[in-house]
Amino acid sequence: MQPLTIASIVFACVFASALLGMLLRRVVPEHHVNQDSKDVVKLAMGLLATMAALVLGLLTASAKSSFDTLDSEVQQSAAHLVMLDRVLAQYGPETKETRNQIRQAVAHRIELTWPEDSSRPTRVDAPEMTPAIEGLQSRIRALAPQNDAQRELQSKALSLVGDLTATRWLVFTQAGSSVPMTFLFVLVLWLAVLFISFGLLAPRNATVIVALLLCALSVAGSIFLILEMSHPLEGFIKISDVPLRYALAHMGQ
Repeated sequence: MQPLTIASIVFACVFASALLGMLLRRVVPEHHVNQDSKDVVKLAMGLLATMAALVLGLLTASAKSSFDTLDSEVQQSAAHLVMLDRVLAQYGPETKETRNQIRQAVAHRIELTWPEDSSRPTRVDAPEMTPAIEGLQSRIRALAPQNDAQRELQSKALSLVGDLTATRWLVFTQAGSSVPMTFLFVLVLWLAVLFISFGLLAPRNATVIVALLLCALSVAGSIFLILEMSHPLEGFIKISDVPLRYALAHMGQ
């Protein structure tokens, strides 16, 4: 389910809970909403609000950590690609075809993950590229070094390709959601209970309704941001393609 859809459902549930609380006030006996009862309810809801804030903070930290980790891995991959291209260039002209193939593979990856046409869906995994990457390792191994310098460059190139391959699979495994749906369900349940209490204790007027509406929108917005950051290669909030485009611009020179 898309983050925007989930956030919309959260908004509907939370705001509907506030309206439900206002409706319940009409049927709740007056002595249940006297000052003493309100004080106890406020204490209980304060505890619930604290727990909800802790869970919301944990989810935000988890999503942000996942986003930053993947962003760092993409930057590292870009640096390794430039280094690999320079190492192969130093090896000699016999690596020109391999360098061109690497550059084409990088351009294809950018087009899949960050398409210029915004109407095209993002493709995180591209199984058709796996044989090409494995073939790249084979071509580098097949090089016949003529001196110690070329042997050292071949070894360095193989090490860089190995690092790129490992990072590629790591990116794929981390590209999915890092938000436990159970946490999210419990959080929304707590928020719904909180908003029921808000509606139950608040006076019924337009100002209160607008305030609760804005609060519900803010809560849904935070859930939307968490879900967006937990899918760092898709959606509105994506990892920047600048490092890879920079690498592509400097490859083959």
